[in-house]
Amino acid sequence: MKLTKKLSSIVFSVTITLVSTAVVTNIYNAAAQAELVKNGSFELDPLVDPNNPNTTNPNITGWNKSGDPIDTSGIKISNFPQNGNQGLAIGSFVNPAYISQNLATTIGSNYNLSFFLGTDEDSSQVDNIFQAFVDESKVFEKINSINVAGTPFTQYDLNFVATKSSTELKLGARASYGFLYLDNVSVKAVPEPSAIGGIAVAGLLGIWLNKKRLAGNIKLTK
Repeated sequence: MKLTKKLSSIVFSVTITLVSTAVVTNIYNAAAQAELVKNGSFELDPLVDPNNPNTTNPNITGWNKSGDPIDTSGIKISNFPQNGNQGLAIGSFVNPAYISQNLATTIGSNYNLSFFLGTDEDSSQVDNIFQAFVDESKVFEKINSINVAGTPFTQYDLNFVATKSSTELKLGARASYGFLYLDNVSVKAVPEPSAIGGIAVAGLLGIWLNKKRLAGNIKLTK
């Protein structure tokens, strides 16, 4: 009977430890992996004409367009994605045209911005520019160096620190002899080292407390 109680205590202790660790880990992963960008894959608005990718779709759910109307008219949903079914084509040829949206951020926290870029400009005629802004501060720019001649998309990553509770993300481009293609725009919080350490400490503390409880239960059954 005493042995049964001991085994029950051990099983209960291990179960509580595993459950506690899983809950803390899941909360941590959910916070770190939360996507802040709406419609970053540009899949929410169907092509106007699937058989004619040159037919402009003026709607880009979640995003606002800005720039000269001539240039913004070249921003449209395309059937040339990095993955999935759709992406965004930016075909302004005079000045860069922009898309933007406001993200809910925490002041002082670190965030990772990631996106994929490609182009169909021929290597003999290249005149493109791509820019990224965070609250009007330019954090990324490439001029005449985006992959050419329909080469695969390239992923770009950069980090920034939020200074406001609502952070504007603005992306803009120009391609004089074709289109730049944008897909899978993502912004996620970067876990702080202190948060990782805190989770580790919480897990170890849970294990220690369960071991202590187990030791007390064993003594009581003697």
